[in-house]
Amino acid sequence: MLRYIWRASRGYRLAPWRSPYLRWRVETYWGLRAEAITAGDFWRFTWQHRADLLRFLRWAGRMAEG
Repeated sequence: MLRYIWRASRGYRLAPWRSPYLRWRVETYWGLRAEAITAGDFWRFTWQHRADLLRFLRWAGRMAEG
């Protein structure tokens, strides 16, 4: 699970809202335009969808194992 977060935030670990990959993921899930995502939007999204994100991270961890 942590491996996915580490890889997905590569190059943007101190500012994950600037990551093109994570912006794209938020855009496809939430509908907010990727170029318009701010730090506040990113953290609001992660807080509001934390249960879904944890479920996704558990799934990604299982897929990486097998």
